[in-house]
Parts: sequence; structure tokens; C-alpha cells
Amino acid sequence: MEHDRLNQILDQIQKLEAQIVHELQQKEAEYGYKIHEKKAHFAQEIRLQHRLLKEKLLHYIFRSRFLVLLTTPFIYACLIPIALMDLICSTYQWICFPIYGIPAVRRSDYLAFDRHHLSYLNLIEKINCEYCAYANGILHYVAEISARTEQYWCPIKHFRCVKCTHKRYKNFLNFGDGEGYFRQLDQIRKEFHDLDDGKKARTDRSLVQS
Repeated sequence: MEHDRLNQILDQIQKLEAQIVHELQQKEAEYGYKIHEKKAHFAQEIRLQHRLLKEKLLHYIFRSRFLVLLTTPFIYACLIPIALMDLICSTYQWICFPIYGIPAVRRSDYLAFDRHHLSYLNLIEKINCEYCAYANGILHYVAEISARTEQYWCPIKHFRCVKCTHKRYKNFLNFGDGEGYFRQLDQIRKEFHDLDDGKKARTDRSLVQS
């Protein structure tokens, strides 16, 4: 019963995520842009308004607090381990996932470089935005690789860690279910059929955007 209840909660979370995507798509008309070929196209008058809002580069720099400027090198230093993690984890799944029979994670699903198209952002703001997009996208990408790996090697729920859950977690076995572990492990290692639904959802979103 507890297992079923947990799966219901995880399903509700996924449905809420789908609603978030839908709500974001509804913002197109409100903010004067349309999605075509995965790009946002603003009306001419909206672009002009955005350019008027853009803060001059020198003014942006001079009004920044000293401590903000001082911490900037530390922020961008994180790019090195993130890029290294991107390379290592991508290589890992390319080599190992075919051997395990695990579907590969599509890196492009987790990276969205679109904020540089916003005319109300100056050059520094655009660079900052795209850096954040890369960093957070790669972290989610690596988390999905890790989740699929965990489903293959150790699909067992934790008994108390709520923040340890992820999208693959609903397929995991209950903590302490020894008999279920040895009986269902091989089956759970192949439970990636729901990823086909994810591909369909991406296709549906592409059709909507086009």
C-alpha cells in the first residue's frame, strides 16, 4: 500500500511538471512572441521596447557592488569541473549504457541556449544567463544519467531521504524487501518503457511549437 501511495505521489509530480510546461507555452501571447523552429520570435514593436529597457554595459558594471565583481571569478571557475563532468559522464554513458542495455540520455534535452535572443539583456547579462543555462542543464543531464545507472545497479528506495528521489525512483523496490529485490531485479533493470512516452511528449511539443 505504501509503495502504491509513493508511486501516486511521484506520478502527480510528473503531471505537475507537464502543467508547468503547458503554462510556460501560454506565455507566448502574453509577452508577444511565437515559437518557430525552436526559437522565440518577438514582434518588431516588442523588440524595440526591449532595446529601450536594456541597461548600458558600463553603467551595469559601475553600479555593481564590489563584492559581486570580486566573486565573479569564483562563479566562473565552476565552469571547469562542470565541463569536465559533462565530458566524463557523456563518455561513460556512450561506452557503458549500450553494454547494460540502458537507453542513453539525450544531452540536447537538458540544454536550452535561448536567453541571448532577449534584446533587453546587455552582453554581460546574456553571458551570465547562458552560463547558468549550461551549468544547470548539465547538472540535470548528469543527474538523469546517474538515475538510470542507479536503476540498473541498485534500484532500492531509501527509508528516509525525501530529496534523494528522482524520476526513475518510482520503479525502485522498497527498502528492506529482500525477496522482491532478488525476484524483480532483472525486470526493473529493463523498466525504461516510460521513456518512449517522453519521446512522444517531445514530439508533441515540437508540433505545438511549429
